[in-house]
Amino acid sequence: MLKKTETKILNNIDEIGEQHIMTSIDTPMRADAFHKSDNEKIDIIAEHFEKIMETIGLDLSDDSLAGTPRRVAKMFVKEKFKGLNKMNKPSISLFDNAYQYSKMLIEKNIKVESTCEHHFLPITGMAHVAYISTGKVIGLSKINRIVDYYSRRPQVQERLTRQIVEALKEALDTKDVMVAMEAKHHCVSSRGIEDPHSTTVTLEYSGKFEEQALRNEFMDYVRNRM
Repeated sequence: MLKKTETKILNNIDEIGEQHIMTSIDTPMRADAFHKSDNEKIDIIAEHFEKIMETIGLDLSDDSLAGTPRRVAKMFVKEKFKGLNKMNKPSISLFDNAYQYSKMLIEKNIKVESTCEHHFLPITGMAHVAYISTGKVIGLSKINRIVDYYSRRPQVQERLTRQIVEALKEALDTKDVMVAMEAKHHCVSSRGIEDPHSTTVTLEYSGKFEEQALRNEFMDYVRNRM
């Protein structure tokens, strides 16, 4: 039987998950997170997922289910959570702002496919990114790749938004960055309250985007179907 202190700790942990609260801007990672190779991780995850399937009563001798544990394991390591591995972080090449373009550059409707770290259910939506060059620019597709990299890990939307902003500030050597994200959380739409209509909006910005007028201009462009 659980002691009162253990019960209190478990209730607190469950409350954090149900309220979708993040504890840090950094993704919580173990110090030995990459001591095992991808193939070793796939083997271990497949073994454990097989036990989960057996525990809920599925017959893994059926041809349709036999390969599922390994498929899920490969999906976790190679696809859904590949953003945990720094080796997969996109390389960023900077170019001189030859045209001396000094206004904001906006990349709209960037696909977001992430996973809620509290329930391991999908987070899907769009990110809108803007920055103002201080002399250097990056290729447009690199913005999409940065969003995808930080999305491909267990996440909380607030953290994801902040991580994208900080990554762009570092890559571009500028504070003038803003990110707006709107996403559907399947832990809200398909479990618990089961509300399929609600979405979550997060904003993060710094530098010149602290100015209300510039933020309004950015949001006008985001809302406008140009």
